[in-house]
Amino acid sequence: MSSERDPGSRAFVLGLDGIPWYLIERWAEAGELPHFAELFETGSVGPLASTTPATTPLAWPSIATGVTPDKHGIYGFQKLSPEYTHQMYLSDDIEQPELWDVLSPALVGNVPMTYPANEIDGAMVTGMMTPDLEGRFTHPPELAAEIGERIPEYRIGLDWNEYADRQAQFPPALSKLVDARRELMELLMEQRADWRLFFFVYTAPDRLQHLLWNDETILEHYKQLDGILGEVMAYTADLGANLFVVSDHGFGPISTLVSVNRLLEREGYLTRREEGGTRGLLSRLGIDRSRVMNTLERVGIDDDTLVKYLPRDLLDSVAEELPGEHALYDVDYTKTEAFLHGPGTLFINDAERFSQGQVDPADVPQLKRDLSAMLSRVVDPATGEPVLSVYDGDDLFPTDDRSPDLVVRGAGEYQTVQSITDSVFADSGAKIASHRSEGIFLARGPVIEAEGRVENANAIDVAPTLLHALGEPIPANADGRVLTELFAPDSEPAGRPIETRVYANERSAPSETDESDFEDVEDRLRGLGYME
Repeated sequence: MSSERDPGSRAFVLGLDGIPWYLIERWAEAGELPHFAELFETGSVGPLASTTPATTPLAWPSIATGVTPDKHGIYGFQKLSPEYTHQMYLSDDIEQPELWDVLSPALVGNVPMTYPANEIDGAMVTGMMTPDLEGRFTHPPELAAEIGERIPEYRIGLDWNEYADRQAQFPPALSKLVDARRELMELLMEQRADWRLFFFVYTAPDRLQHLLWNDETILEHYKQLDGILGEVMAYTADLGANLFVVSDHGFGPISTLVSVNRLLEREGYLTRREEGGTRGLLSRLGIDRSRVMNTLERVGIDDDTLVKYLPRDLLDSVAEELPGEHALYDVDYTKTEAFLHGPGTLFINDAERFSQGQVDPADVPQLKRDLSAMLSRVVDPATGEPVLSVYDGDDLFPTDDRSPDLVVRGAGEYQTVQSITDSVFADSGAKIASHRSEGIFLARGPVIEAEGRVENANAIDVAPTLLHALGEPIPANADGRVLTELFAPDSEPAGRPIETRVYANERSAPSETDESDFEDVEDRLRGLGYME
């Protein structure tokens, strides 16, 4: 098939996870990032608001679909069952067609929440939360062997937490990861020349910034990304393709962790399990989950080893008997009205929704109002400052009755956690920075206005804008808008009416999807089911 296409009829999405707008704007204007600076001069740019909460698993599917989480169905890394257990979200759980399901041929690389790889017209290498390089992380399947041969150092990602005690080693290790990721991008460029969509994500900036939040280190990393951007700019210019550079969220410093479940416990909405039986005996002996893990680590058994070699059912049964601070195992749901699970997502223990639900559905609206008022009043005793922002799940996710009831976000340098600690407030420790809402949006191409400014852009606007730029209808149920202000006045998309279409979710799902595929990746959850 010929690689020739009309100018402006293709789109390349370069995703840079966790890049905040104000840093890119500052360093582009200062001349530190020449290729970003060139985009400011030759394209249309502006901040990009993330989802609420501003987290990777919600935001990337929103960018790729143009709809909010209540329509694409992803609310975190794990889905909560009526029995208070959780499983990892699979790509098959995404209920809205993504850009690569609509535009073909497509080349897709390292996009979070795409495992296992779906069958698309083109090629796919899955991203964050892929268990290992032995499973179904590529389409076509034979692409995995080519990656192993061509890029032997290729990895899905690095856990920044492992470098907390050796921070100086993290930037060079991450740089090698990015180099291998760039080689993958170049390998995909070779796969086929007739693509309409190229969607590739670098997650490294997010990892770096959690651990090392200082200008010198971040700028050095951004300069590496700026070099990659220069390569992509040259590549897309040669092909006459439109380029969209986006981040799923921004970033900023944090100093204090806030245990929402401890707040709920203190106010009588949540009750911890009583320490009876085996659990009580272990508690009286001073044996808890933390002590067990520390002992195991001293003999060379870490979270990854447990998850890899022990059945999940066995891990769950042991974890349920170990006293600790776990947001699922350590809650007595027969005496609990509300609990936090996941990235700031709060659930009412609704009798119709959960197997041990204690709240009559008719009482849920008033309980939500009471909880919102209580959480909004919480202040840091050291400063008197409010520490939490609360959002109604019905406002954020109006079309899905399975959605969280409330979303609770930390304000400023405060961040919510779901573990049930003894104190409401704790130092953030090695994690010195985390997500903010304001990411980046930069676009350049045959149909894009030069030196343009995009205002009030949102993650859900990316897919509708891209589709309209390529002459395609936008999803009829899209929550995002077409950013018409970024099109050059004399361009074809600027003068064409916006059309809509109902896109059916017709992906061919991988056969024999098995939750056990994710056993290796759950070491990221800090052992025995922990996310924190």
